[in-house]
Amino acid sequence: MSAVHQPHAGHVYENRIAEWAVLIGSMAGVLMQALDTTIVNVALPYMMGELSASRDQITWVLTSYIIAAAIMTAPVGWMAARFGKKNLMITCVAGFTIASMLCGASQTLTQMVIFRLVQGMFGAALGPLSQAVMLDMYPPEKRGNVMAIWGMGVMLGPILGPTLGGYLTDAYNWRWIFYINVPIGLASCAALWIFFKATARDSSLKFDWFGFGALSVGLGALQLLLDRGSTKDWFSSGEIVIEAIVAGIGFYLFLVHMFTAKKPFIPREIFKDRNFVGGLVLMFSMGLVLLASSALLSPYLQNLAGRTVTQTGFLMVPRGLGVMAAMIFAGRLTMKMDPRYLMTVGAAMLIWSMWAMTDWTPGVGVRAISVVTFVQGLGMGLVFVPMNLVAFATLAPHLRTDGAGLTNLLRNIGSAVGVSITTVVLTNSVQAIHSQLAQHASPFNRALGVNAESMFFNPQIPFGLAGFNSLIEYRATVQAYANDFLFMFYISLPVFLVIWMMRRPNFAAASPPPMEVMD
Repeated sequence: MSAVHQPHAGHVYENRIAEWAVLIGSMAGVLMQALDTTIVNVALPYMMGELSASRDQITWVLTSYIIAAAIMTAPVGWMAARFGKKNLMITCVAGFTIASMLCGASQTLTQMVIFRLVQGMFGAALGPLSQAVMLDMYPPEKRGNVMAIWGMGVMLGPILGPTLGGYLTDAYNWRWIFYINVPIGLASCAALWIFFKATARDSSLKFDWFGFGALSVGLGALQLLLDRGSTKDWFSSGEIVIEAIVAGIGFYLFLVHMFTAKKPFIPREIFKDRNFVGGLVLMFSMGLVLLASSALLSPYLQNLAGRTVTQTGFLMVPRGLGVMAAMIFAGRLTMKMDPRYLMTVGAAMLIWSMWAMTDWTPGVGVRAISVVTFVQGLGMGLVFVPMNLVAFATLAPHLRTDGAGLTNLLRNIGSAVGVSITTVVLTNSVQAIHSQLAQHASPFNRALGVNAESMFFNPQIPFGLAGFNSLIEYRATVQAYANDFLFMFYISLPVFLVIWMMRRPNFAAASPPPMEVMD
C-alpha cells in the first residue's frame, strides 16, 4: 500500500453530494461527542433518585466517561493507520450510538458507569478523526472554512450541552439526553458507510503496548485525582497522594519510553514542529478556559443570581452565537492575513470578558451578561480556528491524525485541570473571606446592608445567628466568584506569548492532502 500525492491540491471528492455527506457525517459524530461532555451535568440530580446513588457515587457517571475518552484519544493515530479511517470512524460512531442507547436504558448505577465507559472509549476518536478527515479532504486555501465548521461542533458542544440537557430533562426525561444521540448516530453511520472513500491501512503495524499502558495509567490517575480531590480535601487524603504518585510514575515512564523506544505509538518527530507544539499549549489553555468558565457561570447564575435552569441555558446562548460568528469570520480571513493577529485580537477579547466578570453582582442584568458572554464567544472563535490552521499547516500529512489526537487530548486535560483548579480557588476563597468577615462583622454594620433587629438577624438567638451566618456565607460566595474570575483573567495572559512564538505559515506552500490508494 502506498500514499500518492497529487501534483496540486484539490478536492478528494469530485461529487459534491458525497463531499457534503462525509462532512456532515463526520460533524455529527464530533457534535455528539462534544455534547456528551456537558449535557449530563444538569441531569445528575434526577439520575441520583432513579439509580439509587449518593452525591459522591453519581459523579462516576461523569468521571468514567472522561477517563475513558482521555485514555483512548492518544492511540487514535495508530488505530487509523492500522484499520483505516473509514473503518475506524464508522465503528466509533456505531459504538458510541449503541452505548448512548444503553446509557438511556440503564437501571442501576453500575450499568450506567459501565456504559459510560464504553461511550467514552468509542467517542474518543470522533474528534481527532473528523479533524484529520476534513484536513485531508480540502486543499490548504480552503481549510480555514472547513476548520471553522469543525470548530463549531467542538466549541458549541460544551456550550449548548447544559441548555439542551436542561430542556430535555425538564420537558421529557433525563434518559432522552442519551436517546437523542441515536437518530444522529444512525444518520452519521449511513452517510459515512455510503459516501466515505476507503482509506489505506497498514496491517503490519505493531502496537506500543508499554507506552500506551504507561500513558493510560498516568491519565487515569490524574483524572481520578482531579475529580475526587475536592471531595477528599486534596493531599490531606491518602487516596489523593497515591493517585498523584501513580500519575507521576505513569507519565515519567511514558516520556522516557517515548524518547528512547524505536517506534513509540506517538511519533517523536511530531514535537519537532514549532507551530504544532505552540498549538498544543494553546489548545490546553482553550480547554481550561472554555469548560472552567462554563463550570463557574452556570452555578453563579443559578445559585446566586436566582436564575432557573432554563433561564441559565438561554443566557449561555450569546456565547454560542459569538463563537459561531467569530469562526465564520476567522475561517474567511485566516488565509488572507497573518493568523497571529486574529488570535491576538481573540485572546484580548477573551481576557477582557474575564476581567468584566469580576465586577458582576448577583443582580447583574441580562444585557450585561449577554454582552460579556458574546464577546467571550467571539474571543474563543477568533483563537480556535487560526490556531488549528497554524498548528497543522507545517505538519507532515502522515502525522495529522496523531496530531489531531494529541490536540484533542490536551484540550480534554486542560478542561479537567481548569474545572478542578477553579473549584479549589472558589472553595478556598469562600472559606477565607467568610472567616475574615466573621471576625469583624457586626449585625449593626451598615456595610452589610442589614438591620439585625428588623431583619431577624439577631446573633443573640440561635435562629438569628444562623441567618446572620448565612448572610456572611452569601457575601463571601459573591466575592469568591469575583476572585475566581480574576484568577482566570491572570492565567489567560500568557496566551499572548505563545501566539507570537509561533511562525506565520505559508499556506500556499503547505503540503497538499494525501490521496490514499489501496493496494
